[in-house]
Amino acid sequence: MTKSPLTFGSAAAAQDAELALLGLIAYQELTAFEHLSSDARLSPTLVDRETLGRFAVTEFGHFEMVRELIAARGLDPQEVIEPFMASLDEMHRRTKPGDWYESLTKAYVIDGVAADFYALIASGLEPEARTLVEEVKTSQTNTEWLRERLQLAISDHPERASRLALWGRRLLGEALTQAREIGETYDFWGALQAEGRNDRGQEMTALFARLVENHSRRMRQLGMTA
Repeated sequence: MTKSPLTFGSAAAAQDAELALLGLIAYQELTAFEHLSSDARLSPTLVDRETLGRFAVTEFGHFEMVRELIAARGLDPQEVIEPFMASLDEMHRRTKPGDWYESLTKAYVIDGVAADFYALIASGLEPEARTLVEEVKTSQTNTEWLRERLQLAISDHPERASRLALWGRRLLGEALTQAREIGETYDFWGALQAEGRNDRGQEMTALFARLVENHSRRMRQLGMTA
């Protein structure tokens, strides 16, 4: 594996944390494109296929946007992105959906938690990072379509509800574990602390409480218990 040109540690500067966040977002957007493309091919209707295909194209556009920003800073995008590949790939390997509806639930849960995580981390960084997160995070339109499509699937087959609720809890656990590991490895908590916030333990606890709260709200909107 190519060594990252970035240096991270307990005293990592906010600039280093920002570059790490760019690498993380870029690979998340690329994998979202790949998974949505696969989901589109398995769609039960042409309308579903068209919609997911359009979402996939949008995600790839987000990837290119972040990649171009990294390159504009004089860095090799591959070297900035590569450190996140193994861990994200492993998370996706552990959360391979069993059917198309589990795939939709995964997109709904993982993308929602990821968007919240990016926004909360970026809130302690420079305005450029906050603006980028706002531009690339999953749109409300995408989220609403996934919610409505899942609600329809459950309405058609109520027995799906308990299975998808259980799947959602597993996905949340995986997403939180991933966020914790990446946050600690790349010292996002230190960057937040450097912005004049609480100590990193308190900041981390508050951040994860927000992630769980937002996830619970999204699952309630599906009529499920988180």
